[in-house]
Amino acid sequence: MPTDLVGPPDGPEPSTRFEPSTRFEPSTRFESSGRFESPGRQLDSSGGRFESSGRRRRRFGRTLTARAVAVSCAVALVSVFVTAVIALPLAARSAERQASDALTAQARLAAEALRPRIDRGRTVDEERIVRQLRNQGIDAYLIRAGRADRPGLPDQVVDRVAGGRNFSGLRQLAGQPTMIEGRWLPGGNGVVLARPATTGLWQEIVGWLWLPLLAGLAAGVVAGALLARRLARPISNAATAAARLRAGDRAVRVPVEPPEEAADLAYALNDLAAALAQSEGRQREFLLSVSHELRTPLTAIRGYAEALADGVVGPDGGQRAGQIMLTEAEHLDRLVTDLLSLARLEAADFALEPVPVDLDQLGRDATQTWAARCAALGVVLRTETPAVPTWVHTDPGRIRQVVDGLLENALRVVPPGATIVLAVRPPAPDEPAGAVLEVRDGGPGLADDDLAVAFERGALRQRYQGVRKVGSGLGLALAAGLVRRLGGRISAGHAPEGGARFTVWLPAVGAVPHRTC
Repeated sequence: MPTDLVGPPDGPEPSTRFEPSTRFEPSTRFESSGRFESPGRQLDSSGGRFESSGRRRRRFGRTLTARAVAVSCAVALVSVFVTAVIALPLAARSAERQASDALTAQARLAAEALRPRIDRGRTVDEERIVRQLRNQGIDAYLIRAGRADRPGLPDQVVDRVAGGRNFSGLRQLAGQPTMIEGRWLPGGNGVVLARPATTGLWQEIVGWLWLPLLAGLAAGVVAGALLARRLARPISNAATAAARLRAGDRAVRVPVEPPEEAADLAYALNDLAAALAQSEGRQREFLLSVSHELRTPLTAIRGYAEALADGVVGPDGGQRAGQIMLTEAEHLDRLVTDLLSLARLEAADFALEPVPVDLDQLGRDATQTWAARCAALGVVLRTETPAVPTWVHTDPGRIRQVVDGLLENALRVVPPGATIVLAVRPPAPDEPAGAVLEVRDGGPGLADDDLAVAFERGALRQRYQGVRKVGSGLGLALAAGLVRRLGGRISAGHAPEGGARFTVWLPAVGAVPHRTC
């Protein structure tokens, strides 16, 4: 890898200004609390309006409680229905068997009671027995000398009982299935009891079924209400916390309670609250630092302008005052331009024109531009490039902005006699196809915990202000935003020269940059 040492040739003063191609029109306003607020009213995900409290009006049918109760009731009803479908045939057969057994017992008792009386003709005792059976829904037929006392019985049943044999079975009487129990008595006599097979059966089954049905429904309502209350409580707590977060309360925390999904939601909201508090704290510090950066040149410009207006500055001091005012105005212009460029990175119309770029040539051009300024400060600027050209797919103007920003950041912190290295190399085996650009310096470097926040606005300025020379806190954030919009990656690390290393990966020619914001 060839190495070029660049001395102090004459060249133009490097420009680190980031010129926006279009006018930036902010669509949000920044409140004193550090929160961005959209000018329009907020909408929920379904397009409905939020109330002024930030919470959407509830409809009972759509609440978790109502749905949990409905689901529990549905499960209970389905369970009872399935149980009924399975148990109904069993219950019907059991009821039929019990009715048959009861009719058999009644026939046996009636035969025993009528045995000594049936030859005497119809007696009061017979009338009483027949009336009692009829009250139980049982028809009683008396057979004397082979003939039934009234019509209705099938001849087969009458002949069988009169012939001295008992009968038990199901026959059709008056078009209705009927259980028949016949008992023979001596002398061609007998007694036959008949009971419709369905009389009272379905009423008993329905009477048995509606109680568990109502009990299941009541249990479903109670279980659903308890379950919904248990599930809705952590969600309601999370919703309340989210509303407080929206109102600006960053100290809110959600109690962590089961189930696991609700606990995950609580953890996420708590992490969000902590992250928002940290981010807004950094934003406030950033605003304070930017305000200070703006105030310094404005104070100088105003002071000299007042001196000139009051005639305090003599003829010989006018030129010096004008030069100072011009320098401070340029400083102010760079700061405002960086702020606008940083804000424009988030805009959808941010202009990018990626083309194949020889990264080696871009590095050499940047080195020539910065050589004089580095030499004036006693800093050695060195380039490291591969033997063959390294082509990447990027916007040459934007990537040059990144290089200039990283070089300016390095030159600010390195002491005289130290080295700044601008290196271009192919990617490592574990890196995607493309090329890598590095800016390394021999300055004080970064601590390990600085690496994660190096590209956040004002983070390093807040840490090192008063310790060493710092800038506005915008340069690294702007460089990182540009690299991400170009589809590349940027990271911070430790340089072998003893200072900081900033590594930029860019996609190769033919690759489609992945736009990340």
